[in-house]
Amino acid sequence: MRSEQKNITIQHVADRAGVSKMTVSRVLNQDVKVSDKTRAKVMDAVQALNYRPNISARQLAGSKSYFIGLLYDNPSQGYVSQFLLGALKRCRATGYHLVIDQCQGSSQDKVRMTRDFVASTRVDGVILLPPLCDVPEILGTLKQSGTPFVRIAPNADLEASPYVCMDDYQAAYDMTQELIQAGHRDIGFIIGHPNHGTSRLRYQGFLDAMRSNRINCPPEHIEQGYFTYKSGLQAASKLLGLVNRPTAIFASNDDMAAAVTSAAHIHGLGVPEDVSVAGFDDVEIASSLWPPLTTIRQPIAEMAECAIELIRSGKLTSDRTLRRSDYRHLIDFELVRRESVQAIGDACKS
Repeated sequence: MRSEQKNITIQHVADRAGVSKMTVSRVLNQDVKVSDKTRAKVMDAVQALNYRPNISARQLAGSKSYFIGLLYDNPSQGYVSQFLLGALKRCRATGYHLVIDQCQGSSQDKVRMTRDFVASTRVDGVILLPPLCDVPEILGTLKQSGTPFVRIAPNADLEASPYVCMDDYQAAYDMTQELIQAGHRDIGFIIGHPNHGTSRLRYQGFLDAMRSNRINCPPEHIEQGYFTYKSGLQAASKLLGLVNRPTAIFASNDDMAAAVTSAAHIHGLGVPEDVSVAGFDDVEIASSLWPPLTTIRQPIAEMAECAIELIRSGKLTSDRTLRRSDYRHLIDFELVRRESVQAIGDACKS
């Protein structure tokens, strides 16, 4: 069975679908001129035969490498893992391969790593996760090499390339409203890494929601975090050690929110009986923790799939003029309610 599957060719697919090899090739390369009926017949044949295109042959047949690069330097492993799974799923479904590398160090180190990565892989495009998406030297290196790139949730130079994002400001605003509607007025907030543009947007969303409800937020209820469990633990310990401690704490990502739960237990406090906890991202730890976290479900996998499609589309080539609408690709978020948040009245009854 294995040897037969290895010998399946594009001609076998064409014969089974009743079309030419050229038509199969056009379908596999997402040619929009192919009719839906023909596309369905070809994809049915591809799945029935378990056909996998030969990457080397496809490279020889055209200018594409069928490799897409992903560069990251993100302290939240849950976020990176979820993005990676989404990107791998879309690549697998479309006959592409994902090449991943971590880009750390000084600006010079990152430029060197980016240059070496592009030169050694010949990728068709690169996806940049935050905070790399806002490093001017990396953007300049990719532009100079003529490599198309897509950024995820950038904070600056928004017309440097197409980018995929969610509305971090509105999501943080909505989560703060959720806590206020549950009766909380003393709400603590843990800011994300200062190098990430999303940190500023989430913090601003929190502040504006508090102000719109005419609720004062004392400076001691705000702590700086770095999107890591350790930084969340340190920030939460300060907040929970206050004489006037918050009744709820909103952390800028789930790793830090998980740390808030641990810090509460260290201080002899129950979650949510003594302090409600909210997070952001809805990575795996959010649902596996006890109590599971109320959080913002960031569409991380969908953002990854969108980025892959932007590179595959060929719209990012340097000889194409992008319209303003081609730059920003907004994906919807969702507020997920779980057991880590409790209304003030309910807490009094328990």
